[in-house]
Amino acid sequence: MSNSDGFIEEVTEELRRDQMMATLRRYGWIAVLAVFAIVGGAAYSEYSKAQTRAQAEALGDAMLAALDSPEPEARVTALQAVDAVDPQAAAVLALLTASEQVAAEDLDGAVASLDAVAVNGDIPEIYRQIAQFKALTLQAETMPAADRKQGFEALGAAGGNLSLLAQEQLALIAIQEGDIEGAIATYQAVLSDAGVTPDLQQRALQVIVALGGEPDLSGAPLDENNG
Repeated sequence: MSNSDGFIEEVTEELRRDQMMATLRRYGWIAVLAVFAIVGGAAYSEYSKAQTRAQAEALGDAMLAALDSPEPEARVTALQAVDAVDPQAAAVLALLTASEQVAAEDLDGAVASLDAVAVNGDIPEIYRQIAQFKALTLQAETMPAADRKQGFEALGAAGGNLSLLAQEQLALIAIQEGDIEGAIATYQAVLSDAGVTPDLQQRALQVIVALGGEPDLSGAPLDENNG
């Protein structure tokens, strides 16, 4: 390589460095902002997680403290004073409050608490279904059978964890109305469902026999205690 070639390469390299530095001076702030955004975003994410965790712990502590009261009426009052911002946490708090209201023999208050959960679209569906199911069972003596039947039919048609329990309630309503054949048929459908739990399966078997029916076990997913 000649001296002239080496000199040209040195000059070219120097020009490249000058251009790079000029570019960095002109646009480098974008890279700096990007770095700050990444670091700041990560820091905010960790802060947000810590805040959420702290709020959950504070809510749990408040509910446990409320449940320390010896009388159910006092527990209800204490639970109603607890503030839950998150909809899911508020649902859990309302369900717990309703349970204590039942213990305090305040069925109207319990139903009101449960109904508030059941109609809240911001709450996950499973909590709404639990609230509706519990509210219907609490009103067995006060709500017309037709209205309770409609509510349980809606829960049964929705599928999910409460579907079979809703069908069991429909069978009990059928017994109350004297529709023994309908009750046996409903219990048989419960018995044959693949999702039936051992406890519910046992109850279905017992009631079918008590009503004078003959359980059809051909399609039933029997557990080892029955099989």
